[in-house]
Amino acid sequence: MIRQASLADQPRIHAIRMGVRENVLDDPSLVTAEEVDWYREQAIFLVCESAGEVVGFACANHQNGLVWALFVDPAREGRGHGRALLDETLARLKAAGHAQAWLTTGGGTRAERFYRRHGWREMGRSLDGQIVFIRSL
Repeated sequence: MIRQASLADQPRIHAIRMGVRENVLDDPSLVTAEEVDWYREQAIFLVCESAGEVVGFACANHQNGLVWALFVDPAREGRGHGRALLDETLARLKAAGHAQAWLTTGGGTRAERFYRRHGWREMGRSLDGQIVFIRSL
């Protein structure tokens, strides 16, 4: 089940984000509480539930088409949760009027392979070396 994230989901969302094996957030201060609150209250912030437990989440900026985050509990990977979150996130960006979405991710990662498999096209590298992907909606 995909639904809008709530403040009550935040501890589980935090645990998932801090428990990933790739794209580890070495400096948690880089993601501020204000940013997280903005995504939850103003933008697109979804969670995926399985058996009543949050197993993944996705955030997107409805103003510029950025998929800011998509993470699944490592113990629940490979079961379609990421794909379900991505599909719903892209549907909501399209409903917000976007013709394409974009994101950045590290090279040589499972995330890179995931996005390539799901139709994302590499547009180059950002200044910090991340791959910039776009996808038509």
